[in-house]
Amino acid sequence: MRCVIARYPFDLTKNGVLSSMENVVPERITGASVTIGRRRYPAKQVGEVITRQDRRDFTSDEVTRAMTRLGFVCHPHPDAAPVRVLTPFQAASRLLGSSVPRDV
Repeated sequence: MRCVIARYPFDLTKNGVLSSMENVVPERITGASVTIGRRRYPAKQVGEVITRQDRRDFTSDEVTRAMTRLGFVCHPHPDAAPVRVLTPFQAASRLLGSSVPRDV
């Protein structure tokens, strides 16, 4: 498949991407990511490996678009922990220094 990443055309195949990423250790995921085989890689790391360009030359959207067209599963952002919102009573009690249980 022909795609353009960072204004340069590339001929990518699914098998070519699989072989390029075979011995690469995934970095910590902080943004968009791509599942290749059994591993999940940051989109920027995948783009750097398959294009041999600096990460600053392309966006993660360009890489995820190309990987989606090749049939890989792409994730928009890492799974975040749910945020707990305090009730007004709990917030006021905490501000006043009360020992209100955390799970009330």
